[in-house]
Amino acid sequence: MNENTIDEDVRYPRTIFIRRHTLITRFTHWLNALCVSFLLLSGLQIFNAHPELYWGHYGADGDPAVLTIGSEGQKDETRGFVRIAGMQFATTGVLGVSNVDGERTPRAFPSWATIPSFQDLAAGRRWHFFFAWLFVFNGFLYLGFSLLSGHFRQDLAPTVRELSLRHLWHEVLDHARLRFPKGEEAKRYNALQKLTYLAVIIVLLPLMVLTGLTMSPGIDAAFPALVDVFGGRQSARTIHFVTASLLALFVVVHIAMVVLSGTWNNMRSMITGRYAIREEGPNS
Repeated sequence: MNENTIDEDVRYPRTIFIRRHTLITRFTHWLNALCVSFLLLSGLQIFNAHPELYWGHYGADGDPAVLTIGSEGQKDETRGFVRIAGMQFATTGVLGVSNVDGERTPRAFPSWATIPSFQDLAAGRRWHFFFAWLFVFNGFLYLGFSLLSGHFRQDLAPTVRELSLRHLWHEVLDHARLRFPKGEEAKRYNALQKLTYLAVIIVLLPLMVLTGLTMSPGIDAAFPALVDVFGGRQSARTIHFVTASLLALFVVVHIAMVVLSGTWNNMRSMITGRYAIREEGPNS
């Protein structure tokens, strides 16, 4: 037998499959997606009941609002606007005014963006509270699993090298040019992913949950200091709206990156756990 004969004919480039996401990670991810969707749509329903945000302990028609989504004029002349810190922008047809049965109707967010589609504060609150608690319990499940399994330490904690400004700037440029990791680098999260996920998990989500609890009279009675932490219930409502908006922005960017970096491969990894890696040859 020729001594150069090998048992396996390995040809490059080749595609291999790795196990990227555990069952718990995949389950909590999709449950989070469901919860966030219903929370956002029901939250906009609640916001429509009084589409203004204030800062401090109190908020009423006579107090200056940080944000207002409203309308002015009557019937066919009704125009929608968004006012932020004194600056007003026309938003007719998008925010402030919606077309309902061919008529302009004052409404902060349109019917397609709320649950239920018609104005019903009580129903919106019921939807919101149910999925809020489900979201919290799911978050504790993910957090407990991540800590016990080492998922945080192994997959989400950035290394010292990854935290260097030079490395981060290089990754920013690669993302801007739509150059995504390949081969060995694609087997793990990059630094931007790690920092973004950690910011969402450690800062954004807890802040959103705590401000949501602060708006509850029952929680205020049990933990009155929580109101003071955020400077008042109206401040908590404003922070809650901002964090929810940032979370929605995160979801939009996340979906865009999933599509641009390989829709089917990313979806398969979050459904079955199998992620395809394209390996280059040893001399590549």
